[in-house]
Amino acid sequence: MTRSVHFQLTDDQRALRDGVRALLEGRFGRQALRIALDTPGLDRTLWRELGEAGFFALTLPEAEGGVGLGLPEAVLAFEQAGRVLLPGPLVATHLAADARVPGAATGEAVVTAVQGGLVEWLEEADVVRGDASGAVPLRSVDPLTPLHRVPDGGGRDRLADLPADPLAVLLTAAEQLGSASRTCELAVQHARTREQFGRPVGAFQAVKHLCAGMLERVGTARAAVYAAAVTADPLDIAAARLLADEAALHGARDCLQVHGGMGFTWESDVHLHLKRAWVRARRSGDVTQSEEMLAGDLLGDPPGAVV
Repeated sequence: MTRSVHFQLTDDQRALRDGVRALLEGRFGRQALRIALDTPGLDRTLWRELGEAGFFALTLPEAEGGVGLGLPEAVLAFEQAGRVLLPGPLVATHLAADARVPGAATGEAVVTAVQGGLVEWLEEADVVRGDASGAVPLRSVDPLTPLHRVPDGGGRDRLADLPADPLAVLLTAAEQLGSASRTCELAVQHARTREQFGRPVGAFQAVKHLCAGMLERVGTARAAVYAAAVTADPLDIAAARLLADEAALHGARDCLQVHGGMGFTWESDVHLHLKRAWVRARRSGDVTQSEEMLAGDLLGDPPGAVV
């Protein structure tokens, strides 16, 4: 059966989106990002400020000290976090707040979780959800996401084959969407201002095609992520994750192409978006799990049988 979902931001949702963007860009702008790259560890002051602002308690009922909003609002907030490459186990802490883990909602506690055999920010975490025994550190491609691997006795990743939490999958998709949107903006800005042979590089057909492709992928991913936030359907979430991962990964690579050699320099933020997108793409609900879930639905398997 074909489903149709219409999602238009309300005035309150637009105000929330803009407010979160202003908060994050003001508190974790480009200068703060660069400081974080040179300063090991998680900024606990920023983490508590996020808690005070209600970032982790967006969907927690007001009666329990939360903001009392819904999944669409959480998606809007996590999209903005993806734009600025906000570090830390944001998704795990948000879900822990919903699960009433002490200190998670207020940002007093940093909560991480085992996902597909990987654990982000393990050494900084006050609470670890899942079995992280025997975890060994990995050299993370993303300088702002320290990783540990949790193998089982047979050498496979523990929990790698267990069903993913749909909410964690969707919030990861929202972060990927924010990153994809930002790299699209960076590519367009560079194409308009960088000159070669006496004219902006955006005047060249190949660069136009790259930017157009990025814009198309971002628009498609945004529609899918927003729709999944409304329906909360696991199949919609799986589709949204696939499209958001593609937009973030492909978009960052295309942005590097637009920037040329400049995009690979340490001074550029483009490569940081690509590295973070790579790490997010390894979380539970990745391309293999999402594709298997959608394939299972097409083949008539019971919902949730294949994730």
